Amino acid sequence: MSPISRRALIVGAAGAVAAQRSFAQTNGRSSGRTRFDVDRFVDDVKQAATGPDRQAAVEDVLRRAVAQSKRLPAALGEPMQAGIHTLHRDGDLTILNVVWAPLMILLPHNHTMWASIGIYTGREDNILWERRGNSIAASRAASLSERDVFGLDADAIHSVTNPIGRLTGAIHIYGGDFFAPGRSEWDAESLRERSWDLEAARDTFTKAVDRFDAVPD
Repeated sequence: MSPISRRALIVGAAGAVAAQRSFAQTNGRSSGRTRFDVDRFVDDVKQAATGPDRQAAVEDVLRRAVAQSKRLPAALGEPMQAGIHTLHRDGDLTILNVVWAPLMILLPHNHTMWASIGIYTGREDNILWERRGNSIAASRAASLSERDVFGLDADAIHSVTNPIGRLTGAIHIYGGDFFAPGRSEWDAESLRERSWDLEAARDTFTKAVDRFDAVPD
């Protein structure tokens, strides 16, 4: 095994990229390039979500944001640790910066509200599931890459995989309070429904980083 852990390599590489981007931003201001404005983005999403077709309007804003994918990491925080990071939360709207650990998998789950996903770095593979009696069955899949935007209906059930060996960053927007109780997830082996557990979901991110870090080079 290498004396340098995979975690150290990930963090070190991310730090180097952050430094390069910081230098580029500092030296690029005179040429008209500006930093991505997270507060302005949140305000634009909130405004879009007040219209009659909330999800479509929000996805227009999200699409413009991830089109600037090279500027987002410096503004949101260079992805160095997997986790769920809240940019905005109220009863009608949640905006998250989700960072997926390398090769991690999140169980099938629902949201009970519409959701829109925009990738700004890396990859995110989604399997869409449908109810079949007391279980679920896979119905289709969507592979998302940098600058892709993907929408989920309020009754959607999906699981998520980061299929690559580095961190993936995505903005997830929900038409309600993502952290409110009343949602479901499905057991990985039996595909049986159970109550969604937020703390268990957070623990999944931590364990995914630890598991990747423990794999020999």
